[in-house]
Amino acid sequence: MVLRPPVEPMLAQARDTLPPPGALPGNLIFQPKWDGFRAIIFTPNSSPGPVLLQSRRGAFLQDRFPDLVRAAADLPDGWVLDCELIVTDEGAMSFEALQRRAAARGRTAARLAGVLPAHAAVFDVLQADGHELLSTPYVERRIRLEELFSECQLTAPWALCPETTDTATAREWFTTWTEVPGIEGLVVRGSRQRYSPGARALIKVRRRDTTEAIIGAITGTLDRPRSLVLGRLDQAGALRAVGRSAPLRADVARQLAEHLAPTGPDRAHPWEGVRFTASWGSHTPLDVVLVQPELVVEIEVDTAQERGAWRHPVRLARLRPDIACMDVPPFGAGAEPPAG
Repeated sequence: MVLRPPVEPMLAQARDTLPPPGALPGNLIFQPKWDGFRAIIFTPNSSPGPVLLQSRRGAFLQDRFPDLVRAAADLPDGWVLDCELIVTDEGAMSFEALQRRAAARGRTAARLAGVLPAHAAVFDVLQADGHELLSTPYVERRIRLEELFSECQLTAPWALCPETTDTATAREWFTTWTEVPGIEGLVVRGSRQRYSPGARALIKVRRRDTTEAIIGAITGTLDRPRSLVLGRLDQAGALRAVGRSAPLRADVARQLAEHLAPTGPDRAHPWEGVRFTASWGSHTPLDVVLVQPELVVEIEVDTAQERGAWRHPVRLARLRPDIACMDVPPFGAGAEPPAG
């Protein structure tokens, strides 16, 4: 059977810790989790034919990434590759630059391809030389993928995703590699796993660090807050939004409600008139209740930070009445890595 788009990629379920041996079929294999756009690349089953670049949701992206389409001329016919699209800006991986590339078309896409080059970190193969490999164990698919890179002498923009079966090495990667912008954590797969389109059959573990932020607003009500909108002070002393919390547990919401203070006419709130959206990159407005920005909370955050704000919801750890707002890390700072 020859694969044709759209093909749903195999997905991962989130875990807080690395899984134990036996959690997946075969030996555990660890790969870096890239902070990019998931994509599946189809080379033509016979030449001449188009190279197709499919997003996770099935949309075609080849007009957004003409540089990758040109580079695919180095690939043989009949291959389907699973990868993460990454864009570099001044030599560093940038999710914001990736968003610009993904939204551009026509001349703008061609211009951005020259200044914000795209790369493909390839971590799996679904078809090789016209032969579908979905039922083939991962360890055998990896051999075919390594042969492709070796025989075709592939270099940038193609990158073979590194992997290890050594848990100690994986833990080192989890600590050190996630210091680099663009790497969020680890993806874990089993050496005997088949490729299951659409299934959450893999495991992903994002690195999470602990830091502090100021409560500037909430969703819900003062008596029953649902989530927190958090901020930090910039160099001029202005409160800048840095993220939103995940939904609060009922007991935590009751505890916070005892400390939240509403705004009043005698003190203007720095976010008066500011429009918030439901999530990063969304245009859906978010209804918030402004509160006096006096409470500091400890939060757990991942590494996906852009323009001083965390893109993913943060986790509330606890209220920190012992910390003053001026002692919270400034806007634009990350988080302290875990000890050890």
